[in-house]
Amino acid sequence: MSQVIFYARVSTVEQNLDHQVTQAEAAGYKIDRVVSDHGISGVKSMLKERPEGKRLFDILRAGDVLLVRWIDRLGRNYRDVTDTIRELMRMGVIVKTVINNMIFDGSTNDPMQQAVRDSLIAFMSASAQAQVEVTKATQKAGIAAAKARGTKYRGRKPSYDRETLEKVLEGFAVPLRVCEIMKITGLSRQAILRIKADPDGAQRVLERWA
Repeated sequence: MSQVIFYARVSTVEQNLDHQVTQAEAAGYKIDRVVSDHGISGVKSMLKERPEGKRLFDILRAGDVLLVRWIDRLGRNYRDVTDTIRELMRMGVIVKTVINNMIFDGSTNDPMQQAVRDSLIAFMSASAQAQVEVTKATQKAGIAAAKARGTKYRGRKPSYDRETLEKVLEGFAVPLRVCEIMKITGLSRQAILRIKADPDGAQRVLERWA
């Protein structure tokens, strides 16, 4: 019998596994099993190098669904992510993401569908790595600037305050469309989507800047 396994990589103590599971369930997924690695950086480790990530390959069977918050959970860079998704598909495992509901299924034999799927894997993996590289560069510059000032680096200053964040979260609960939340809060689409993807992280950013 096939099962839905949710895999989470929680890189810091502050990140909340329960929230990630709740977010997946709110998106309509019925999860049979949760597998998670804690205190591990995805930038530095391949999936098979993580204790629970390695165990995934022993647990998963053909027909199972591997659910992740986003494809960056599956590797440290473009090559890792694409290789991992292809290996899982060869095993008969369907890979799905909570964010944007992406589906990678290796069962299709139609050449056109295969080409579209493979192109999508490449594009999404490249986007995930690009985002990581931008984040690393931004953090590096911020840390250097903080050292020069003799202060502690707090990350990028948020474009929202606590009241605005609460309005965004209330909008998601209604639920309102992103464009409607944009009108209410004045925030950009990207800022709202970042909050939606990681509301706990948004709260922590405010706390650091309080």
